[in-house]
Amino acid sequence: MEVVDIDARAAKLGIDWSQDDQSEFDTGFGNIIVVDHLPVVPKEKFEKLEGVVKKIYNQLGVIKENGLWMPVDPDTKMTLGYCFIEFNTPQEAQNAKEKSHGYKLDKSHIFAVNMFDDFDRLMNVKEEWEPPQARPYVPGENLQKWLTDEKARDQLVIRSGPDTEVFWNDTRQKAPEPVHKRPYWTESYVQWSPLGTYLVTLHKQGAAVWGGADTFTRLMRYQHSMVKLVDFSPGEKYLVTYHSQEPSNPRDASKVEIKVFDVRTGRMMRDFKGSADEFSIGGPGGVAGASWPVFRWAGGKDDKYFAKLSKNTISVYETETFSLIDKKSMKVDNVVDICWSPTDSILSLFVPEQGGGNQPAKVALVQIPSKVELRQKNLFSVSDCKMYWQSSGEYLAVKVDRYTKTKKSTYSGFELFRIKERDIPIEVLELDNKNDKIIAFAWEPKGHRFAVIHGDQPRPDVSFYSMKTAQNTGRVSKLATLKAKQANALFWSPTGKYIILAGLKGFNGQLEFFNVDELETMATAEHFMATDIEWDPTGRYVATAVTSVHEMENGFTIWSFNGIMLYRILKDHFFQLAWRPRPPSFLTAEKEEEIAKTLKKYSKKYEAEDQDVSLLLSEQDREKRKALKEEWEKWVMQWKSLHEEEKLVRQNLRDGEVSDVEEDEYEAKEVEFEDLIDVTEEIVQES
Repeated sequence: MEVVDIDARAAKLGIDWSQDDQSEFDTGFGNIIVVDHLPVVPKEKFEKLEGVVKKIYNQLGVIKENGLWMPVDPDTKMTLGYCFIEFNTPQEAQNAKEKSHGYKLDKSHIFAVNMFDDFDRLMNVKEEWEPPQARPYVPGENLQKWLTDEKARDQLVIRSGPDTEVFWNDTRQKAPEPVHKRPYWTESYVQWSPLGTYLVTLHKQGAAVWGGADTFTRLMRYQHSMVKLVDFSPGEKYLVTYHSQEPSNPRDASKVEIKVFDVRTGRMMRDFKGSADEFSIGGPGGVAGASWPVFRWAGGKDDKYFAKLSKNTISVYETETFSLIDKKSMKVDNVVDICWSPTDSILSLFVPEQGGGNQPAKVALVQIPSKVELRQKNLFSVSDCKMYWQSSGEYLAVKVDRYTKTKKSTYSGFELFRIKERDIPIEVLELDNKNDKIIAFAWEPKGHRFAVIHGDQPRPDVSFYSMKTAQNTGRVSKLATLKAKQANALFWSPTGKYIILAGLKGFNGQLEFFNVDELETMATAEHFMATDIEWDPTGRYVATAVTSVHEMENGFTIWSFNGIMLYRILKDHFFQLAWRPRPPSFLTAEKEEEIAKTLKKYSKKYEAEDQDVSLLLSEQDREKRKALKEEWEKWVMQWKSLHEEEKLVRQNLRDGEVSDVEEDEYEAKEVEFEDLIDVTEEIVQES
C-alpha cells in the first residue's frame, strides 16, 4: 500500500500532529479516506476537479454534506494533489478505499487511497524491521458444537413478548430445556442461517449474527440503518440486507437500498440502490412494493451466482467480483418470474403470452454462466404459471393455469421436466377432473413423489403421484387419491415418507399424519387456530403454533412424526418459532444404508437410555406426589393444633357451653328407602 506523506502536508496546512494532540486520533476517523495522486490544478479548475471526484465516489457510498475537502496551498493557490472524503459509515469508507485504490483517472494520475485512521499506525512504524511476535493461539468457540449433543436433540428459537429464547427440544422430559434467553434481543424478528451456524437479529443500526451451542456470542455486525429484511446465501458466505424509505411525496416510489456483506468479515461487497419499482417484479412477497428476496441465489453451497429480476431483464452476478456475468444482463422481453435449481446453476424462467395471445407463453431453462438455453416449452392460452423445483434438482414441475375456449374460466395442469435425463423430456399431467382447482402442491424432499390438493372447499381431494415406479420408471403415475379431506396445506417430512395434511385458517388447525409408503393415516388431531407448522430438520418431530394473529391460545405444541402430542407450551404474545437447521450429513449414502440395516444394534443403547429416563420420570412423579401428601398432612396438623388451642376461647364465648363434639359421640345409622321412578304397562298377546 502506498503511503501518503501526510506529515509534510499537514505542516503546510498549519496542523500540528505532535504527541500532545495525539488524543485526536483516539476519537477515530474510520469513515474518512484520503485520496492521493489527484491532479494539481489552479483555482479556476478547482470546482471541475471536485465534481469529477464526487461523481466517482458517490457511486461507492454516501458522502456527508461538506464531506469532501481538497486542501489548497495558501501561497500558490494550487491544490495539493490529495483530498479527504467523509462517508456516512466506516463500512462505506472501507468499501470506497478497496474499490478505488489503483483507479486510473488518466495516464498520469492513478489513485492511492488510504484510511485516515491508518496514518497514526503508519507514522509510528520503526525504521528497522523487527520480526512480529508470535501470538499464542486462542481457539474460538466451535460453532458446530450444538450438533454433538449426546441426546441428539435439536434446537428451536421462539419470540414472545419482549423475549427471544433458544431451547433444546427434549421430548424425553416432555418439555423444552432452556439454552439462552435475552429480552429485546432483536427489534424485529430473528432468522437462522441455512446451515444453522448463525442466528441473525435486526436492529436500528443494522444486523448482527450470533453463534454457539449455548452462549450465543455476537460474531459480527453489519451496518445498515433501519434494516427491515435479511437473507443468507445457501452456503452462508453472504448476508443480504434490505431497507426501504417512504417518500415525502406519496406519488413517488419508496427508495430501496440493498447491501451484500461477507458474513465472516463483515465487509460490504456491494450495494444496490433505486426505487421500489425497480425491485418489485416477481418474487413471493415483500415490503413497500419490493419483492423479497430481491436476489435469488443459485443452488449449491459455493454461493457463486445470484440473480435479480427487472423489467425485461435478468441480471446474473458472480461473487468473485460482484459484477455482471459478461458485464451485461440477459434481455428477456416480458419475463415475470425466475427460479434457480436447488443444486445446479440452472435458471428457470417464465414469460407470459404477448400480443394478445399471438406469441405464446414459455418456460425456459438456462445454464449459467454460459447463458445457453437447455430447454424451452411454449404454452398456449395461459393465465398464469408457477414453478416448483424438487429439492434434489431432478425435476421441475410447472403448474399451468389455462383459459377455457370461452375465456370465462380456467383449468390447471402440470408440465413435468426431467432435468437429469437426456434432452430433458417434458411430460404433461392433467388431473382426473381437469376443472378441479389446485389448492396446494408439494414435492417429497429428496424423493420422486409429489402431493396435490385439488377440488372444491371445504372438503377437497388429496392425490399422490410418483415420477418413478417399479412398473414404470419413465412416466408419472398416480398412487392414490384421498377423498374429501379438511386440508388446504401440505407439509412433507424433511426425510420424505410422511406428510401432514393440514387445515389452517378456515379449517381451525385440522391435522392428519399420513404415511405415504403405506398409504395409510397414522393419526388425526387438531391444534385449534394453528397458524404455523414446521418439521424439525431430522423429521422426527413437528411443531404447530398459534401466533399473536389470534388473541387466544398463543403458544406451540410438539408432536411426534406419527401424530402423538408430546407437550404443549403456552406463551402470551407469541410471534415466532423456527427450528435450527442442520447441515447436510457427511455420511455417504452407502454408510447411511449400512446404519439403517444395523439400526437395532444402535437402538439398544438409546432404548436403555429411554427406559432410564422413564424410570426417573416415574420416580420424580412419586416423589412429587409424596411431597404433596406430606404438605397436606402438615397443613391438617397445623389446623388441628390451632383448633385445640382455641377450644377454651370458643367455650367462653358460649358461656361455658362445650360446643365441640368428639367423633365417638356421633351415632351412625343406615337408612334404606325405596323410590318409585316409573311404571310401564305392557300388554302381551297370547300366541
